[in-house]
Amino acid sequence: MNSATTGDPPAFGWSAYAERVNGRFAMIGLAAVLLIEVVSRDTFVHWAGLLS
Repeated sequence: MNSATTGDPPAFGWSAYAERVNGRFAMIGLAAVLLIEVVSRDTFVHWAGLLS
């Protein structure tokens, strides 16, 4: 099975490595928001106080 990461060193700018890392953090963030909504039984924007 192939590794989820590459041997490429981290670099600035648009690269496959940067896209992979950003995608992983986006999925973690989405999972966290969904978990907050399920546990609190309220929408994230209300839970965070962004809407009254």
